[in-house]
Amino acid sequence: MFKIKKKNDYIIINDNFKYLYNFLKKNNFYNIIILLDNNTKKFCLNYIINNLSILKKSKIIEIKNGENHKNIYTCIKIWEKFIKYKIDKNSLLINLGGGVITDLGGLIGCLFKRGIKFINIPTTLLGMIDASIGGKNAINFNNFKNEIGIIKNPVITLIDLFFLKSLPKKEIFSGLGELLKYGLIFNKNFWNIVKNINFKKKIFWVKIIYKAILIKKKIVDQDPEEIFGIRKILNFGHTIGHAIESLFLYKKKYISHGEAISLGMICESWISKKINNLSNKEYKEICNVILKFYKIKKIKKKYYNKIINFIENDKKNYNKKIYFSLLSKIGKCTYNKEVKKKLILISIDKMNKLYK
Repeated sequence: MFKIKKKNDYIIINDNFKYLYNFLKKNNFYNIIILLDNNTKKFCLNYIINNLSILKKSKIIEIKNGENHKNIYTCIKIWEKFIKYKIDKNSLLINLGGGVITDLGGLIGCLFKRGIKFINIPTTLLGMIDASIGGKNAINFNNFKNEIGIIKNPVITLIDLFFLKSLPKKEIFSGLGELLKYGLIFNKNFWNIVKNINFKKKIFWVKIIYKAILIKKKIVDQDPEEIFGIRKILNFGHTIGHAIESLFLYKKKYISHGEAISLGMICESWISKKINNLSNKEYKEICNVILKFYKIKKIKKKYYNKIINFIENDKKNYNKKIYFSLLSKIGKCTYNKEVKKKLILISIDKMNKLYK
């Protein structure tokens, strides 16, 4: 069991629900709502209820799974149910699911009646090491990723590795991209650990997840609301990656967050080589590692204008200039680096040439 204390909240890893049980007994909430999707209802809800009988009388709100449901219309439907259930300030929202649920649920909890307490119980690798950590709550708007949001931490983030057992391989790889990113931007030793993960052997996920959370916590604690800038390094790979993810959001050939970010990291590593002194040797190493885990999704030139349109609306931009977080070497990242559109498109061309 690991317990990580932050300013006003806790991250608990594998404690058999003891901390959450004591928290629920102590607070005596008038209402408890569990927000989940159809997948987490099927695979995760019974496990939670069986371990915490105190939750048997909780109100369950189910939404459809998928990034395309992380929008204002879903929020409205949930808030309408909150009113129907007479949810008040002495209520608790438990977000049980992956990044979509914790992102959307956090925003819903922050805004309803100007804020009710909420807890995140992430059920995916991506949720455990990234989406549920750091206090970012958001929804997509007009196809733009996380365009509407607020920063506020849950009172508890509870991580239980039982949930990884029910995940398809695609979901594990969706989180793997973020693990690779943590190593690239902040800790070369961690990069070396993650790049050598062998899925044919036993993986000690609890140690990897704990180390990943500590890396994100160190970065976020320096710049909780992304005012000073250092938190922007967490966006490495995301400027182009989010644009690629948005491009595929409503297409039949859906691309996961981890896949999109891995492609973004290849492109942004090439840009780092061009304007931020990343060595060619390390650029090739990054490409080889990512290609070991992921296949390239070729981006057709007819979509280039859409990619640029998405990037022009990126949250790091300022005064109509496009800014990136870029590597100077593996384990070190800088931010607020202006990048011209032409260089972005060349980086996509370079990535496309890796397609096999």
